[in-house]
Amino acid sequence: MQWQTDVDLTHRNSFGFPAVAERFVEIDQLEQLELALAEVEQHQWPLLILGGGSNLVFRENLPGAVISIATRGSHVLVDDENTAIIEVGAGENWHGFISQLLEKGLHGLENLALIPGNVGAAPVQNIGAYGVEMADCFHSLTAYDRETKALVQLSKDECLFGYRDSIFKSSQQGRYIIWCVRFVLSTVFSPKTQYRGIADYLAAQGIVEPTAYQVYQAVCDIRMSKLPLPSELGNAGSFFENPIVSEAVYSALKGQFPDLVAYPDRPGHFKLAAGWLIDKAGWKGRRVGPVGVYDKQALVLVNYGEGRASDLLQLAGEITHSVKQRFGVELRMEPRLYPA
Repeated sequence: MQWQTDVDLTHRNSFGFPAVAERFVEIDQLEQLELALAEVEQHQWPLLILGGGSNLVFRENLPGAVISIATRGSHVLVDDENTAIIEVGAGENWHGFISQLLEKGLHGLENLALIPGNVGAAPVQNIGAYGVEMADCFHSLTAYDRETKALVQLSKDECLFGYRDSIFKSSQQGRYIIWCVRFVLSTVFSPKTQYRGIADYLAAQGIVEPTAYQVYQAVCDIRMSKLPLPSELGNAGSFFENPIVSEAVYSALKGQFPDLVAYPDRPGHFKLAAGWLIDKAGWKGRRVGPVGVYDKQALVLVNYGEGRASDLLQLAGEITHSVKQRFGVELRMEPRLYPA
């Protein structure tokens, strides 16, 4: 295990912001991780565990240590007539993993195709799209517990998944380092097409009973029509969470804005489409210096080149203020700012 110093991480964050790590190491063995963490604790360095860098806003200087988890590979643990449990390394690319599942005839996560990042980050954020959340198919995971200094198994219940939330993001942030993840999947395909965009796409193709590949392709095509590839235009996908409001707040807004886009959430609450709020506040397609709001999807903030975290944070603050002024709704940033 050997630290690299002053490592350029510009190409390890999907915004493409310039960032230099004081120390960096990529790890795929438990012994390496234990050695690295021992040094981190001995010197009390700030620590960032880095996956695909797709949900991060990097400032220019990253103090302390950055550890990239590179555990890869996947294998089926249990395979019966209707279901299978598959284990996958945290360092595997998420979209590549979804494509592998399609080839294996394992279903349930195809609606989450083309989400950038690595598998290990998926439970942290409980990623979701087009009517499906990762938690819907989650079985369990193995993580290194920095308190007990041992690998532990965490069940779905123990992870406390919520909307774009988990113990890894909230109550136990920094304690666990995800090593591998297990999913329970179906060998029998049952399409999830309740999301209007997918239903409209399939209807336009004349597809009544879609195959798993057709749903997967629909998701990929829809995402590509709305979201720029980070390799072409720096971004982290959805920049703001969809705010959840009470039914009373929703009803008041609906009365004032009849075309408000919202979806029922937990009982007595509605999830508002943040992209609609931003669009109606006049931000869609607007550029402020080297950063801006994507012209095809107002929920996506982009780096046109030469942008930095400070530019993006200023833009995000102006958008948040504008939406609050017009709709009385507070937007929350979805990616993590580092250092905070």
